[in-house]
Amino acid sequence: MDVQPNQLESVVLQIGEAVLATTEAVDRLATQVDALAAQVQQQGYQIFALSDAVQTLAENHDSALERLGQLTDTLQRLVAAVEETDRPAG
Repeated sequence: MDVQPNQLESVVLQIGEAVLATTEAVDRLATQVDALAAQVQQQGYQIFALSDAVQTLAENHDSALERLGQLTDTLQRLVAAVEETDRPAG
């Protein structure tokens, strides 16, 4: 009869060790998940900042194109005026 209590004690001890090992594994996993969540959040902030910068760049590009068009028109008028003053009177 002594054999059964020893076996029971051994099984309970093994279950306890398994529970402790599982708890430690879950704790490590939770720590890794927290770190991953922080990285994902940081990347979300970076993506937002990048999209904001791209939008600003696109707006600046549109504005520069508009000014370049105005400059081109002004230069064309200037060239036309210079050509007209260079023509001999006739």
